Amino acid sequence: MKIWIDADACPRAVKEIVFKVSERLSLPVCLVANSYMVVPKEPLVSFIRVEKGADIADFYIVENVSEEDLVITADIPLAALIVEGGATAINPRGELYTEENVRERLSMRDFMQGLRDNGVDTGGPPPFGPKDKERFANSINRLLTRMLQ
Repeated sequence: MKIWIDADACPRAVKEIVFKVSERLSLPVCLVANSYMVVPKEPLVSFIRVEKGADIADFYIVENVSEEDLVITADIPLAALIVEGGATAINPRGELYTEENVRERLSMRDFMQGLRDNGVDTGGPPPFGPKDKERFANSINRLLTRMLQ
């Protein structure tokens, strides 16, 4: 089992939680991004820098993920591909993507994109805060306990 992080837009607090979980459970972690980032010099933590471009990091993750892996991403199309492939995906706020909710989220994403394309200001997600960090930590611990049994 490996934990994959779609790292370009992942909050630092989430990465730090994953690094601690990795050390505690001896699980490998791979961050994938198209810009350089500093990662801990730990044997279980790796970083893959991909070319710049839309969805290049997503494609790398999809091509390399296994069914027993966990992917952390806020990218709904990536999450849909991960779930469709049989692996597990959660977002940085700790919400598990399922076959049912990922389709609904894709539809809502497309609807909101249509509004933005027509000039409607839809705002964005609320800022990542301490409650989100706590929710993610609780969620990943519960999820990994289930996955590792």
